[in-house]
Amino acid sequence: MKSPILNRVLWVRGLRAFADGYVSLLLPIYLIELGMSPFQVGVITTATLIGSGLLTFLAGFQAYRFAYRTLLLIAAMLMAATGFGFAVLSSFWPLLLIAFVGTLNPSSGDVSVFLPLEHAVLSQFVEDRQRTAVFARYSLVGALVAAVGALAAGLPGVMSSAIKVETPVALQMMFALYGVIGLLSMAIYGTLPGDAVTAKTQAARKPHHVPLQKSRKLVYTLAGLFSLDAFGGGFIVQSMLALWLFQKFELSVAVAGTIFFWAGLFSAVSYLAAVRIADRFGLVNTMVFTHLPANILLILIPFMPTLGWAITLLLIRSLLSQMDVPTRSSYVMAIVPPSERAAAASITTVPRSLASAAGPLLAGYLLTISSFGWPLVIAGGLKITYDLLLLRMFRTVRPPEERVLHD
Repeated sequence: MKSPILNRVLWVRGLRAFADGYVSLLLPIYLIELGMSPFQVGVITTATLIGSGLLTFLAGFQAYRFAYRTLLLIAAMLMAATGFGFAVLSSFWPLLLIAFVGTLNPSSGDVSVFLPLEHAVLSQFVEDRQRTAVFARYSLVGALVAAVGALAAGLPGVMSSAIKVETPVALQMMFALYGVIGLLSMAIYGTLPGDAVTAKTQAARKPHHVPLQKSRKLVYTLAGLFSLDAFGGGFIVQSMLALWLFQKFELSVAVAGTIFFWAGLFSAVSYLAAVRIADRFGLVNTMVFTHLPANILLILIPFMPTLGWAITLLLIRSLLSQMDVPTRSSYVMAIVPPSERAAAASITTVPRSLASAAGPLLAGYLLTISSFGWPLVIAGGLKITYDLLLLRMFRTVRPPEERVLHD
């Protein structure tokens, strides 16, 4: 499917993914370079997730009042300010404040305010049978470019050795680049129509002044389940997973970037496979039965005797763990009316951000007292619990395209 608006959204998704790909790896390195402890790294990472959650909450409940373009422009402006702020400041408390109010993403996946707004825009241009494929394409672009961004995390080392730039300065330059990418995102969002939605959705909005009505119970139940999954995921956001690898195996940033590059490519493959699997087995089954083995592998990684075995399991897991991303997004958009999609996307995203916020703090504390991968074990257990609950509670709640086939 081709659409100028769709292509612009995908371009911005790619730009953000590139920035997130390297920032998620460089964030812990930069903070440690500034003299901070693993616990302080966890605190700042937690602040980014709490801030993103609250910002997404506000955007979701106000989205039906404003043009999506306006909200996206504000978010891109915040992204630019975040990058430039991290580039010029070096003390804990100012960086903590910027992390809280900004758009920094400690994981290579998108957990920011952009996500529900872009999902709501994308959902306007597809029919039910195309929706999962479009969300898979959106996720695929993010995964592929984030993988390249992970490789770019090695640039500070190259600058330090090739042109004799001090490591802290090289890291600050990368955060400045993050700010520039925010400005580029603003420029692209500025080309969107004044209200990037269809006339049908505009008409559907007019009689409604409450963000959620018909889908309230389903959405809040899903939000609770997604929060459990996100709480587990918070222990292993990419910044904390990278910190564990640095601490346990004394990896260089360049080697870690290569590992996450391949993990990102494998995740991208999984997005493509998710569409075909979901078409055959359904969205909920795809979410659950690809996620379960991935979480078992996650629990096993800390018990591996060598770096090679740990990386092998990590890469195998990356082939499975992200298949639920496009299917989850598609599922939420499918089971709610069009007029409630922005609110539903926000309400299922915000608790994820807030629930995941505690994970880095706890993971940082655990890594302060032990190099064993307790965060990975805890994350795997919580995520398995989520998988089983989701299957039990939603296996009979089918999206429209599955109801047609079933009937």
